[in-house]
Amino acid sequence: MAKDAAGTVLSVEGREVQITHPDKLYFSSQARISKLDLVRYYLSVAPGALAGIRDRPIVLKRFVNGAEAEAFYQKRAPTQRPHWLRTVTLSFPSGRTAEEIVVDDAPGLAWIVNLGCIELHPHPVRADNLDHPDELRIDLDPVQGVSWADVRRVALEVQGLLEELGLRGWPKTSGSRGMHVNVRIEPRWTFAEVRRAAVAFSRAVERRVPALASSKWWKEERHGVFLDYNQNAKDRTTCSGYSVRPLPDARVSAPLLWHEVPDCDPADFTMFTIPERFARIGDPQAGMDAEPGSLDKLLELADNDEANGLGDAPWPPHFRKTEAEAPRVTPSRAKSGVKKPRVKMPLIVVANSPDKTAALAGLERWKSKHSQIAGFLAADDVLVDSMRGRSSTWTRVRVNLRHVAESLRPPPETPDPDDDPTREWRQRHKRKAAKED
Repeated sequence: MAKDAAGTVLSVEGREVQITHPDKLYFSSQARISKLDLVRYYLSVAPGALAGIRDRPIVLKRFVNGAEAEAFYQKRAPTQRPHWLRTVTLSFPSGRTAEEIVVDDAPGLAWIVNLGCIELHPHPVRADNLDHPDELRIDLDPVQGVSWADVRRVALEVQGLLEELGLRGWPKTSGSRGMHVNVRIEPRWTFAEVRRAAVAFSRAVERRVPALASSKWWKEERHGVFLDYNQNAKDRTTCSGYSVRPLPDARVSAPLLWHEVPDCDPADFTMFTIPERFARIGDPQAGMDAEPGSLDKLLELADNDEANGLGDAPWPPHFRKTEAEAPRVTPSRAKSGVKKPRVKMPLIVVANSPDKTAALAGLERWKSKHSQIAGFLAADDVLVDSMRGRSSTWTRVRVNLRHVAESLRPPPETPDPDDDPTREWRQRHKRKAAKED
């Protein structure tokens, strides 16, 4: 390793990778971790980290000011990049295209981490077959207040159903509150078909454990652990194995063996513990590519669901509406063909912020201000939404007052804080649409 005026230069597998501002703190509120520490972590687990991203286009989620600051998504490859990094051009549902980075080796991994990529976000396709995913992604996302024990129980139901379908799942902690189970599949199906299989799988798990699992897209209908089938829609990415998450303890999305799932604790897997675990047991998912499976049985499940009146499930809002999709509106606002009083959930927004910590602090201020009302709230009455715009994310916190008597409900107030980074863009879009009409 050498230092020059521009920072630190690492020699990685015969290539020189410049690390700019190596001492810049990327974590500071609990653990103190510099950019160079982060690069060294990824190099220590490079075979595992690369297994999840190699030969795949990757979205650069950049935390240029560290884990405590706002991140932004960069799809397009930087123009200033090493000659040895390759790219591929993807097309998206919007009709736009983007030339994205493909990372195949440890030098490339170090280079994107130097850009501020604390976590890794690969697409579920290979560079030579961009229209046919080779991975079914099962994302277990608990609603607010759901215990980690319930997440583990649902994960074991996922394992059982996959085995019945002749598929093998590879579990990992999400590095946050949930768990991911990835399934290697043959690249024979389109994104739409893979998502259709994911919808059927989510509904099947919900039928097996209806008290614990939910396949409902609208948050007001969810309970327990939500199986987010839309993570299989084109242009969606999730963090891959060994990704460091922007949490104060530098928690990691840790690949697991199935026998570890019943007793695992996500807090055990951090930047400080994973390298030793990796050196001791290797990568629990090292054999994933050797066992691609078929979606035929899952697509048969989807056919059966449709025959029984279950059509397409809702898509994310920026996707074009499909013919089989139900009206894209929250159930509480949907209009029925039968004239009857419409039930509208009493939802109020209490905080908007690119900083999740600030948004949650706003929630606590709201609870303190309305302490009597807060006592009526159930765990799932607090909705903490991770909102994703075109290139950034922010946190929206809403409160459902359904358990509060109407006479006691406070009127909507200006959220505190109220920083929605997409508001200006949405207002411009509305003005443009109004002019076109």
